[in-house]
Amino acid sequence: MTTADGPHRADGWTAAVRQRLGLGRLLPLGGPADGAWISERAAVAVLRTAVAGAGPGPALGELRISVADPDGAPLAEVEAPPSALRPGPLRIEAEMSAVSGQPLPAAAEALRAALLTAAGQRLGLVVAAVDVRVTELLDAAPERPAPAPAEVRATEAEGVAGTAAAGVPGVVTLTRVLGHAVHARPGHVRVELATASDHRALDVVRAVRGAVAAAVEGHPSVAVLVTAVVERGRVQGGSGIRARP
Repeated sequence: MTTADGPHRADGWTAAVRQRLGLGRLLPLGGPADGAWISERAAVAVLRTAVAGAGPGPALGELRISVADPDGAPLAEVEAPPSALRPGPLRIEAEMSAVSGQPLPAAAEALRAALLTAAGQRLGLVVAAVDVRVTELLDAAPERPAPAPAEVRATEAEGVAGTAAAGVPGVVTLTRVLGHAVHARPGHVRVELATASDHRALDVVRAVRGAVAAAVEGHPSVAVLVTAVVERGRVQGGSGIRARP
């Protein structure tokens, strides 16, 4: 027997699954003791924005981020979100379209440097290597379209942990892609949130961990997952809004 709200429930479940899959892999921010992860989708959006803002140059194609040495990566010192990668140094693999007549090594090195700088200074990713592969030669430099705005599942802060996290500078909103924004059990809390693009994501996460641990009785261990990096003021409450990284 079907109920009147059956299709709506199915649509909600499908949307939730798409949101989770859309995050990509959960990448470590910082090192094993930082208790910080960021979705691959969020990290890639920041890197693309940084490259697009660097002025004329090669066009960035496919971009993939993974742990450079999965077998040798250490275990996190804080309980990780489900399916999160171990906190080892990362490898960025990028494809680029270069303009014919320009030295390819110089173009590849410029792209590599832009990616490394953005990964470290804007996010806090520990990157061991950046591999750049030229996939196409162009007659002229292409226009660089603005990166598509990211969808953010914003939610209101609730409870002691959520209120403490939301009050940290650089936190734009708590999010709810993996379920509730705050997952708590005895001795451990996990918080899911979006950070502001004018704050280094790792610095925000470290501050959130300190604030939550101090606010919650028993000073639990705290893990933080960044699901989006967005411009402040572009996020509103609701189940699906879009904001630029």
